[in-house]
Amino acid sequence: MLNIRNFVAGALVATAVIATPALAHPRLVTAAPDDKAVVAPTNRIAFTFSEQLVAAVSGMEVTMTGMPGMPNHTMKMSGYKTTVSEDGKTLMATFGRPLMAGTYSVQWHVVSSDTHRITGTTTFTVR
Repeated sequence: MLNIRNFVAGALVATAVIATPALAHPRLVTAAPDDKAVVAPTNRIAFTFSEQLVAAVSGMEVTMTGMPGMPNHTMKMSGYKTTVSEDGKTLMATFGRPLMAGTYSVQWHVVSSDTHRITGTTTFTVR
């Protein structure tokens, strides 16, 4: 009888361990530029996550929050293309030309196979 209980308990633990990754939310692994970084002009913003993303419902909004001489100048950016990498884990925004000097805020939102929407905000400065 004890062996049956041990077998059942072991099977339940194994099932829980195997199912856990399927329930995991994507977590941000890297950001480029990093949060609060000061960078040279760039035309690309990228966020890499721990899980594959659903491209159709993942994206970002980029806002310029200040520029030299106007520290509180807010302007929503446009003219960039948002894509997900071939491996499905990196969300990218590519601009037609490098971002001008100023501060930027990026609000991102991603969904992975668990269907939960995860959001975050990153800020950086272009010198």
